[in-house]
Amino acid sequence: MASDQALRAAQGFTLTALSRWSVIDKKLPPVSEIKAIHVYDFDNTLFQTPLPNQKLWNSLTLSKLGSPDIFINGGWWHDPRILAATGEGVEHEEKRAWDGWWNEKIVELVRLTTKQPDALCVLLTGRAEQEFAPLIKRIVKSKGLNFDMVGLKPVIGPNHERFSSTMDFKQVFIRSLLGTYTQVEEIRIYEDRPKHVDGFRRFLDECNKQRVGLGLSRLTTEVIPVAEISTTLDPVVEVAEVQHLINIHNSLVKARPQESRNRPLIIRKSVFFTSYMIEPADTKRLIELFGSVAPRMDDLKYLANTILITAKPCPKNILDKIGGMNSKMKWEITDVGSYQQNLWAMRVRPVPANAKYHTDNPSPSVVLGLRRGARPADVNKIYHWQSIPPEKSFVFETTVGEKVMLRIEQEDQDEDQYDSRSERLFQHRSNKRKFPGDEERRPRQHGGNYGNNSNNNNNHNNNSNNNREYHSSSYQGRGGGGGENRGRGSSKGGGPSRGNRGGGGGRGNFRGGGRGGGGGGRGAAHGYRSLDDVDSRDTSHGGYGASTVSYDDTFPSLSHGGPHGGPQFPQSVPPPPQYGQMFAQQGQGQWQAHGNGNGSAQGQGQGRHGGAGAAGPDLQSLY
Repeated sequence: MASDQALRAAQGFTLTALSRWSVIDKKLPPVSEIKAIHVYDFDNTLFQTPLPNQKLWNSLTLSKLGSPDIFINGGWWHDPRILAATGEGVEHEEKRAWDGWWNEKIVELVRLTTKQPDALCVLLTGRAEQEFAPLIKRIVKSKGLNFDMVGLKPVIGPNHERFSSTMDFKQVFIRSLLGTYTQVEEIRIYEDRPKHVDGFRRFLDECNKQRVGLGLSRLTTEVIPVAEISTTLDPVVEVAEVQHLINIHNSLVKARPQESRNRPLIIRKSVFFTSYMIEPADTKRLIELFGSVAPRMDDLKYLANTILITAKPCPKNILDKIGGMNSKMKWEITDVGSYQQNLWAMRVRPVPANAKYHTDNPSPSVVLGLRRGARPADVNKIYHWQSIPPEKSFVFETTVGEKVMLRIEQEDQDEDQYDSRSERLFQHRSNKRKFPGDEERRPRQHGGNYGNNSNNNNNHNNNSNNNREYHSSSYQGRGGGGGENRGRGSSKGGGPSRGNRGGGGGRGNFRGGGRGGGGGGRGAAHGYRSLDDVDSRDTSHGGYGASTVSYDDTFPSLSHGGPHGGPQFPQSVPPPPQYGQMFAQQGQGQWQAHGNGNGSAQGQGQGRHGGAGAAGPDLQSLY
């Protein structure tokens, strides 16, 4: 025994030396009493640490938040304010021991370890010791967990070690444990990250090879992967804390102008589409109704949450006419249809029938669900609709809002440059591919006289520059007069519109790469990459994973509501079609708005709008 102690002391492995790794003041048990060591990771193993919200930030920004090199003051994993903001904040959560933020199965294992007399219970995290030790000790103490050691990564180790990564630090720490407690027979490590699980297994195999070479018995080793349970902060809190990160970064940049590689940062908003958003309760009703009129399909991805307005930020003139952001609109279900059994949708009509609305689609519709390979834009390829029986139809209410994601970029970056690039990357795929009926496609409806045929088709062809009181698409066409108009909007020349290429076919399939988010782009984000165990500035690939933009992630506006109401149109309004009747058709199944003598398709009704000048909801309503 004395010779063993002398050997350990000569190698620097003593209980006193080992205790310097721990941030808690607790006497370590004698070497002879410990036969097992149990090591628990903190983030998303023991504690459900909030991750950057993939529904708030684009993929490149998620990568930036996880990197320690973007912000002078560190990123998401390097600022204790982020961890302190968990739940309702440290002051409130400490009183209730962060209830609901623990992996209770791991908590129970920790308690069992502390009751095992021959086991050393260790909490080990790569969080920076200087910044996080006080907060993590408060979190652990509030839960009543009695660890023998709590190890956080110091800038310099007790023996002047420097660490290149979290894994490097943890391996040095565990070598000190095994070097001190030489009579250990078993070691278990609980870890959530697959990369670290594999790293620890290789590390422990190497430790056993070294022990065999020294004539020591092999350890019983086990690395237990813990399933990550993703959680996020309150969206309002998260944006506020990230803004705080940026404010500190910008202050440091201004204080150090000679460091040219750092630039002031800013949060900007990317709007991918504007829609009438359906409440979750009504989404459930729509899916239940769909199940009663269509065969069961297990491989269908259900959506049923939006009615497209524009596949881009909605122009102000259109927003004004439909009541502005957060205005209300009621709809009634009329028909159900499918495209090649891969996409299912329901057509709807406004309530009242003369309420003003806008959609870039040929008629307002709700994409109910789609199979792998189908795109929401395929809703415009449905030509055969089946009427919903009157007893099954119902009315539901929607709210005008936007699909929004936030991004962090340099303050001096040209926002117009980003928007133009995003427009190219995320534009509707049907702009590139036409399908039967494109040449005859009429402009999208904007409101009133829903579902009736125009009696004056010549009015469109012979007087396309007249003062129509409805909008055919979000933007005016880029083409000139005469011949084809290849632009995004209505035909402004003498000839017919060539498919209204910018607005056609729904919200689009936002698969663009590059900055702001889609597949194959520079941005990344799936899962999390914590602490300093991330790619360096020189080796970074900008992240990994698919775009966080998806058709079924819908958000209210992050901005204030637009002006209320719109102009009144005094013309008479024909009655809506009877329940169960098919809407009148024209032009190879394309649904037409009914027009009067001068081509107007605008109704008198206002729909149901929010209060005049009312501000939009804040980020709290994102969920």
